[in-house]
Amino acid sequence: MRSFLRGKDQLAYDMFDMERSAMEAKRFNKCENIYHQGQKLAWNGKEILDMLVAEHGKPQLDVETRHALQRVFAIILWGELAAWKISAQLADRLEPLEAKMAVTSQVHDEARHFYVMHDYLSLLGDVPKTLDYAPRKLLDMILRADNLAYKILGMQLMVETLALTIFQTIRLAKPEPVLAELMKYYERDEARHVGLGMQYLPMLMKDMSKLEIARLFSFQTRILAFSMWEMKAIEKDFQHLGIDAREVLERGRAKQMTVMKQTFESLGLDAERGPVIALFSVAGELLFPSAETRGDRQAQWRAAWRALRNEDLPEVNEAELEVHEKHEIITANTPRVREKHLAS
Repeated sequence: MRSFLRGKDQLAYDMFDMERSAMEAKRFNKCENIYHQGQKLAWNGKEILDMLVAEHGKPQLDVETRHALQRVFAIILWGELAAWKISAQLADRLEPLEAKMAVTSQVHDEARHFYVMHDYLSLLGDVPKTLDYAPRKLLDMILRADNLAYKILGMQLMVETLALTIFQTIRLAKPEPVLAELMKYYERDEARHVGLGMQYLPMLMKDMSKLEIARLFSFQTRILAFSMWEMKAIEKDFQHLGIDAREVLERGRAKQMTVMKQTFESLGLDAERGPVIALFSVAGELLFPSAETRGDRQAQWRAAWRALRNEDLPEVNEAELEVHEKHEIITANTPRVREKHLAS
């Protein structure tokens, strides 16, 4: 009985007692704003999908295009379920109020993303029942990670950035109009999720030792390796959809560099030109050669060597992330606009 009564409290009664520097207070304010923006920009998934189908018609694709989309979006479907579970884990474990609010908002977003993607893929025919080995292992690594920094780096900064890259690419390629329009809604939400990681991860890392930071970046490298593996596995599917996998790689690398710079510069880490981005670039040159080096193995190795030395890197461009926040969407808080679209 005494042991039961002495058990650790499950509520963090000291959550308001944290001492905060001016920089930390600013970051927490941004986390709180992520929650309020999530409330303001929430959208009704069933209404939006029905509206887009009414506007463009039920998706009608040839067999090969349908299979290509299903393979690419199997990663998104089950990735959204993983993100739902991971954000729920974080909502339980994060103690600062503002961070807990922000990730709670993400739980709602990911639930919406999952059921809407399930409903969309049902319109195409078969809903993918499983994942390839690489993305399955990647998501399992993050789900099983006990370290909060690992979870946030893996999900908010790595997986969500990859998802943003795929969403933007599909929106621009427009292989199917309902899906292309739907991507605007996903992008608005996912950009907030990346923002949470950028604001909160530095506060988790500020007291880490060099060894702990090295282990964190090792975890990031493993995630990157599985991401590149899966990119190679679906390269032909991208090609069938009229998408150059090299273009996806370049867009993803640009987003990663922007995210790394904005996240780690306050810690004095030059992460966007560090070993992780260098390995990303090396793998890209060897697995997805550019038009200039394609078919010339020696040229590919020379390009890989330059990449390892962090040469020829594109400039960090904050617009890589800002573009996702500019889409006009119909939210649950704009009923008149929604009714107008549903009536048209």
